[in-house]
Amino acid sequence: MTEQSNKLELPFSQSCENNKGPILEKIKTIFSNNKHVLEIASGTGQHAIFFSKKLPHLSWQPTEIPSQIESLNSRLSTSQNENLLPAIELDVDQKEWGIKKTEAIFTANSLHIMSEKSVENLIFEASQKLSNDGQLIVYGPFKYEQRFTSVSNADFDSRLRDKSVYSAIRDFEWINSLCKSKGLLLKKDFTMPANNRLLLFKKI
Repeated sequence: MTEQSNKLELPFSQSCENNKGPILEKIKTIFSNNKHVLEIASGTGQHAIFFSKKLPHLSWQPTEIPSQIESLNSRLSTSQNENLLPAIELDVDQKEWGIKKTEAIFTANSLHIMSEKSVENLIFEASQKLSNDGQLIVYGPFKYEQRFTSVSNADFDSRLRDKSVYSAIRDFEWINSLCKSKGLLLKKDFTMPANNRLLLFKKI
């Protein structure tokens, strides 16, 4: 098998390529004083490679469910970023993540894929694993006052529901309430391209 064919088999997401630049513009300021970031649901690893290269002061820890670790680490192994760590197994449904406390947690395009119970446990565990003044950053589409922010998001939600009864674009108010109940206060709600948002919560 040639090197070129190996590259073609690596996991790839076009949306990651499209949104990595705008996300970087926000997180380079948000993470300016951090040394370590835990990424939840790293997916293809494209974000992890790009952000760790552009933010060399950060130790970037990707994670994924056990069945996706091998393909994720295949992509991560193509990077020479010294601050990019090998991916570790993490299932958000676990009641105890079994990891050390961290200064910051980042997750992108994940809350609308997982079930509501998984979202609830992610926020609970994030609140437990964040150090004082730690930051939780969530990127993706949201509804506001139970309304979609665009026709394209409404169409996306329909496709999600067709694929899984557990998937759906989440209500911002629900996410905000969950976070607040766990001591994570909303500090910023950034408007992003393609009808997405970037939410910044801080642990108090």
